Amino acid sequence: MAGDTQDTDDDQTCSLGKRKKKKNRKDTKTRTVHSNLLYSCAKGEENPNRRYADNKIKTTKYTVLSFLPKNLFEQFHRLANVYFVFIALLNFVPAVNAFQPELALTPVVFILAVTAIKDLWEDYRRYRSDKEINHFDCLVYCRNEKKYLERYWKEVRVGDFVKLRCNEIIPADILLLHSSDPDGLCHIETANLDGETNLKQRQVVRDISEPDSAFDPLKFNSIIESEKPNNDLNRFRGYIIHKNGLRAGLYKENLLLRGCTLRNTDEVIGIVIYAGHETKSMLNNNGPRYKRSKLERQMNIDVFWCVIILLFMCLVSAIGHGLWVWYYEDKHPTFGVPNSDGSSLSPALSAVYLFLTMIIVLQVLIPISLYVSIEVVKICQVYFIHQDAALYDEETDSHLQCRALNITEDLGQIQYIFSDKTGTLTENKMVFRRCTVAGVEYSHDANARRLAMHQDMDSEEEECMPKAATLTRRESITSHHSMKVMYRTQSTKSHRRTGSRAEAKRASILSKHTAFSSPMEKNITPDPKLLDKVNECCSRLSFMKRSGEPLCELSPELWDVLDFFIALTVCNTVVVSSPNQPRHKVSVRYELKSPVKSIEDFIRRFTPSRLTSGSASSSSSSLAASKSTFKVGSSVQSSPSDSNVTKLEQLTNSFQKTDNGYNLQMGAEFASGKPEEGELRYEAESPDEAALVYAANAYSCTLVSRLPDQVTVELPYLGKLNFELLHTLGFDSTRKRMSVVVKHPLTDEIVMYTKGADSVILDLLQPCLSDDQDGKHQSKMQSRTQNYLNQYAVDGLRTLCIAKKVLDRQDYAYWLKCHLDAETSLENREDLLFQSATRLEANLHLLGATGIEDRLQDGVPETIASLRKAGVQIWVLTGDKQETAVNIAYSCRLLEHDEEVITLNAETEEGCNALLKQTLQYVQSIFLKSSTGSDGKLKVVFGPHHPPLFPPSSSRPRLSMVIDGKTLAHALDKTLEDTFLALTKCCRSVLCCRSTPLQKSMVVKLVRDKLKVMTLAIGDGANDVSMIQVADVGVGISGQEGMQAVMASDFAVPRFQHLEKLLLVHGHWCYSRLANMVLYFFYKNAMFVALLFWYQFFCGYSGSAMLDQWYLIFFNLLFSSLPQLIAGVLDKGVSAETLLALPQLYTNGQKSEEYKPYMFWMNMLDAFYQSLVCFFIPYFAYYDSDVDIFTWGTPVTALTLLTILMHLGIETKTWTWFHWASVIFSILLFLTVALGYNGNCPTCYPPSNPYWTMQRLLGDPQFYLLCIITPAVALLPR
Repeated sequence: MAGDTQDTDDDQTCSLGKRKKKKNRKDTKTRTVHSNLLYSCAKGEENPNRRYADNKIKTTKYTVLSFLPKNLFEQFHRLANVYFVFIALLNFVPAVNAFQPELALTPVVFILAVTAIKDLWEDYRRYRSDKEINHFDCLVYCRNEKKYLERYWKEVRVGDFVKLRCNEIIPADILLLHSSDPDGLCHIETANLDGETNLKQRQVVRDISEPDSAFDPLKFNSIIESEKPNNDLNRFRGYIIHKNGLRAGLYKENLLLRGCTLRNTDEVIGIVIYAGHETKSMLNNNGPRYKRSKLERQMNIDVFWCVIILLFMCLVSAIGHGLWVWYYEDKHPTFGVPNSDGSSLSPALSAVYLFLTMIIVLQVLIPISLYVSIEVVKICQVYFIHQDAALYDEETDSHLQCRALNITEDLGQIQYIFSDKTGTLTENKMVFRRCTVAGVEYSHDANARRLAMHQDMDSEEEECMPKAATLTRRESITSHHSMKVMYRTQSTKSHRRTGSRAEAKRASILSKHTAFSSPMEKNITPDPKLLDKVNECCSRLSFMKRSGEPLCELSPELWDVLDFFIALTVCNTVVVSSPNQPRHKVSVRYELKSPVKSIEDFIRRFTPSRLTSGSASSSSSSLAASKSTFKVGSSVQSSPSDSNVTKLEQLTNSFQKTDNGYNLQMGAEFASGKPEEGELRYEAESPDEAALVYAANAYSCTLVSRLPDQVTVELPYLGKLNFELLHTLGFDSTRKRMSVVVKHPLTDEIVMYTKGADSVILDLLQPCLSDDQDGKHQSKMQSRTQNYLNQYAVDGLRTLCIAKKVLDRQDYAYWLKCHLDAETSLENREDLLFQSATRLEANLHLLGATGIEDRLQDGVPETIASLRKAGVQIWVLTGDKQETAVNIAYSCRLLEHDEEVITLNAETEEGCNALLKQTLQYVQSIFLKSSTGSDGKLKVVFGPHHPPLFPPSSSRPRLSMVIDGKTLAHALDKTLEDTFLALTKCCRSVLCCRSTPLQKSMVVKLVRDKLKVMTLAIGDGANDVSMIQVADVGVGISGQEGMQAVMASDFAVPRFQHLEKLLLVHGHWCYSRLANMVLYFFYKNAMFVALLFWYQFFCGYSGSAMLDQWYLIFFNLLFSSLPQLIAGVLDKGVSAETLLALPQLYTNGQKSEEYKPYMFWMNMLDAFYQSLVCFFIPYFAYYDSDVDIFTWGTPVTALTLLTILMHLGIETKTWTWFHWASVIFSILLFLTVALGYNGNCPTCYPPSNPYWTMQRLLGDPQFYLLCIITPAVALLPR
């Protein structure tokens, strides 16, 4: 009977699929996903998921058939390749050919072939990687088998149900529908996406299934509406529509991203939303960035000048040939070959043909191998930069990374550096230092002494640390890239096995490395006075509870102290891990309740019968019944009915608070529910959160566990309290605050705890009434707190304000209704949620504030001082408070105590305009009198970089500028930006405070475009990505905030101090080497070509060449290429020690001293002079002799090669055995080719007949005399 029923269901499902008709719908901003099981019997076109990409990835560019045409098409995007192919094809035209056509094709075919082979190898590696990834297996539900079967990743489709097990890699972007965790949670590790090692918590979609019941994919008939595929890893919007018409919002917490690894959960089940190239990880995989360096742009201009010179030489030869033919038109010279009908070409047509012939003969003037040589040199430069041990950080086990291979020389020309502060100049290791609670400041002097001692003892502890610790750290870093390792080392079968010993060991090693948990951050010494108050508060509450006294009799000051630490413990997203089972969350649940997700849920949660059942006895019994009472979610209506609101009003009016309505447990009563002995581990998403939780823990206010619906906190004398978590309003850069709404277990009140920036929280406080005693007290407390905040900022501490708000149930219910509507909206969801949060986060009660220290990285002051000496202007762009940023700026020597600091703070655009003009006049009158024009006004030139405008006299005070975010926003306006830039050009340093990510990028773009300078931006977080991408050179730091900055950067360094050697040493070397190599290329080619041009004056401008065509074709390609490559890779004008000791040498690159426009023309003149010497000395030596043309031309070739190599030797600053070997190899290669060619192939390419030419020359003493005299005369000016 059951089988008949199942068959009937199958028939109905199949008929449902057949009834679905294909509709032509317009493309919308959303995608609709159905279960594929509902359409298993339908035809392909009837499945609504058919339009979506499958999970097969293909990162290769070519196929077997498309490789040749597509690769050639890509190579012909480089105009130089098009030019040389055109010249080679032109040589096939009989009327204008100069060489054997096949031989003329050799260089360009060689260059194209080398590039094609390189591209083919890279594409083959991508193909192998794609194949391995596509053949990983996973468990996909099969309708026919009614169980999960193994399928390859490439066979997964949108709408499939996938089961994942612990430590498996997620094959696609999957919506989480079921978890083996009783709380409907799972944890993922996103190190493969953003480099962050701390675990991220993900939650099952609301109202899907009971936690203990097996999830049945066949019963899933909901419809999912989500946004179109995009590359935003931190956002996912959508909603799910259930069969009953209810819908629930979907968030990033419900989405498992492809490439992440499942941790701490036995198994999860989800439905595929995005697959293959539509997943967020693939959309973020853009490969290495391409930028054109400043040197390359200048080189392209000079290539254009080479084309002009080439055309001029061809034009001169064509005119000369036309005149020659016209002069001998009636005499029919012997070299004139008539046409088949006996006629001859007209002088004009002969000149045209000769013009094209000369283009073929002189083609070498355009360096065909220059671009390839530059790529080879840059790759070698990057290799040697990677091998520099000084750019390796042992603590993080990370090296410098080069993500853009084509701008290495730009590192030697940087003029402006724009730096983030937190995590870039500082460690981003937040250490709790001080706090103020209820208007009373607690200085934590003992903790300050501990921190002072810690820095001195740190190095000794590292020396005493066993080697295993280093191994652990390296293993943990290696496991960040576990996806890549598994791709290359594991078979597809072993990938899915979760019992692998190697995988378990890797997970164990990784678990021991917890972010933001160093002893300096964790071991906080409490302030004795504040500790006494905490203990007094908790002991009195415990006594009042036992004696039945009303809790409201506790003094407001003590309540503020307790709420302050509760806020530190509860208002965060920290995941608690067990010490004996690392990275496995602690699940101590005493009363299981789901978060509030609907009006009905809220009414049911706060009914009197529910509220009076929360006694200690019921709580203790709830642990045994936890599994039967838990539900992952409740129904969510987009528009709750009016009856619900009416019922809520009746409930709140009749509600009576009971003294046993809280959930209180003493530690002794629940010994069986305590976690294992040992300290807890906290997995925080930011160092600020970890610092505050560890600070609360120091006062015995311990975060014990965090679940989706409750947070368990252990307090002294009170034991464990379960705070029911109703809502979390996460932190964002716009609101600059975070809030949690909880049901307080002691008072049964709905309380919102908020923490955030002081500039925001203080504006949201409830107004204080002057005629009320409590209002006066609040006003006084706020005033004191503000003073303490200013003091913290002066001390360089990061400040946060802590506040709370007791919510009326009726008001909360109304807010909840509006907030749920906002959560399920696809259009403008962010704006609606922002407005909803703003409505709730108002009229706050201030509890206190904290001061957290972010210590400077090692070597930052010295690095900034060295870069300043190198002529680099340094700007710091930070979102920190102005006082904090200024203090850090003094600490890192960005600001000096002997300089005058101009502070710009303006509220309005008019005020900013007036302030900028007034400040500029002040600077003009005091500092810039020697730099003013005749009209007495400051002259500001927006052009190439030049030194600051103020006089360098040491008697004059130096200037620096500090500007806040509001003023900066006005200063970046089109009408004020010129005045702002004029003022900044007078300053040694600029410090921008309270700046947003958008402002950072706008500042970099303004300076780059207006001042025409080379800019570098460096940062470590996602908020720095925009300015990193805008700058000429972007540098990311692989720090505490993940890898977003690194992924967007051109170079990645472990520490800010590594920037010094990267720029001053490697940047200087790369620029100097490439600049000299490019100029040498132009010189070498011009000299060789000029020999052919001079010969035209002696051969009737006929386009003939006295050099054998083999030498013409292979001179630049083989004979003279290796030495210049070695010089471009290894030459060092100055040692690394000297460059670091004398940073002023870096200014050569900033001013482009190695490659100025006039240097190109000087090299051209030098090339023409040397070509004259190499041409005419052998000419006069063999004048009036009986030697043939090639017996004269071969010595010219040899002397030219020798002169060119000696010229390179003069230009080379550092000689190694590589240099000597390359020069000797080039000479021997020329002699070997010449001897072999002259002896074995005398008539291979008629009319050439070079038989035994080189052999005779080597026996002629005159040849050796020429080899001494000619290079000496040619190089005499040098």
